[in-house]
Amino acid sequence: MTRTRSATILLEILFTAFAALGQTGIPAMPKLLTQREQMEVREKWLTARFALLQPMMKRQGIEMWIVVNEEFKSDPVIDQLVPPMPIVGRRDVFIFIDRGDKLERIAMVRYDEERLRNHYKLVMPERDKFGEELRKIVDEAKPKTIALNYGGTRGQQSGLSYDAYKFLAESLGAENEKKFVSAAPLLTEFLDTRLPDELTEYQKAVHLTDFLVRRAFSTEVITPGKTTAGDVRWWLLEQVNKLGLTVWFQPDLRIQRQKKTTETTSQFLSTAKENEVLQKGDLLHVDFGLNYMGLSTDWQKQAYILKDGENNAPNGLRYALVVTNRLQDLLFTNAKAGMTGAEVYEKTMADAKQFDIEAMIYSHPIGTQGHGLGPSIDFRGTVGGGGNKILPGSFMSIELNTSTAIPEWDNQKVTMMAEDDAVMTPEGYKFIRPRQTALYLIK
Repeated sequence: MTRTRSATILLEILFTAFAALGQTGIPAMPKLLTQREQMEVREKWLTARFALLQPMMKRQGIEMWIVVNEEFKSDPVIDQLVPPMPIVGRRDVFIFIDRGDKLERIAMVRYDEERLRNHYKLVMPERDKFGEELRKIVDEAKPKTIALNYGGTRGQQSGLSYDAYKFLAESLGAENEKKFVSAAPLLTEFLDTRLPDELTEYQKAVHLTDFLVRRAFSTEVITPGKTTAGDVRWWLLEQVNKLGLTVWFQPDLRIQRQKKTTETTSQFLSTAKENEVLQKGDLLHVDFGLNYMGLSTDWQKQAYILKDGENNAPNGLRYALVVTNRLQDLLFTNAKAGMTGAEVYEKTMADAKQFDIEAMIYSHPIGTQGHGLGPSIDFRGTVGGGGNKILPGSFMSIELNTSTAIPEWDNQKVTMMAEDDAVMTPEGYKFIRPRQTALYLIK
């Protein structure tokens, strides 16, 4: 018996186990922290994060790190360097100096702020003296290297504007400019490192994402033959707005229908137009994520709109989800802390081939940004950082899909997409919330 045949039998056993499952209930709304409570928790996180920064700078050979934040053009890392409040000076400069026995933190800002003083020594020169004061600080410290946020492959690593670079170069002089190096490797480690205490609040964020998607994929929101894809999208956006939160990308819906080919965009199924009316027999997919406590979520789930007389989705569609669950299992079996994203990808795809699974994997780090820095487990190779190693405790958005022929749809292939946020534990990845093992059913 070939291994492929064994895999088929295993999948059939799994399908039988899941076949009786229908839509599970909508989870309760998680209790979120108030704005003041969020501030208190995130200030504690900031203190803990700064305790980790000096060792990171040493590992990267950086003696000084300068972050320039400009009004209306915040550096992507600034939210992880200050308490959660607006930084609105014309140009503020944050300086981190490795003093050997300690990390000195200086904030050159226009406006005094009590909570900023909890974490920085504030220096507040007149606007026309900013460059002069900065030069004094740098010359006194005599760093061998000065890291700046440029030179990376991702937006989070390229926060320094051209004008801000000119300001630094002119203020610090030619000899100091020779010491400028890219902070990109430091930013990767700094932003991909999760604090253990962050997990509790991140669980709430993912729980909330799950809660909203379950409601969106229910009769509360969807009336077949009437509701449009845009109605669902804007319902999700309104719910997030009511909670005082934000999204980091627009919610997207995709529709797969019997005897209709779904168009593709860059190898992925195209999103539905907002005026597309949802019909009975549609297989729906949503891609949705939100921001809470400085952390982002990313979530993809599938629902089926029952036809008249149906009490469950066709067996072929239900089986297709089991195949996707199997691909998740293979990735989890392979992934361990210390591996590169590319290593996990190659091993998992090799296993998928043995199990005769038509698969795509495009998982990415998540946390401070939805598409975070760190190791991507991705078919595009090193795009996004496939050569980086998985850090213990880091978060990963397990994003992938499988394509399966559906007998009830005349063997038309259906792409079953899934995305679930996970944390790397000593035993490997663990889902933050239970994954989807049965299609959500809309009557």
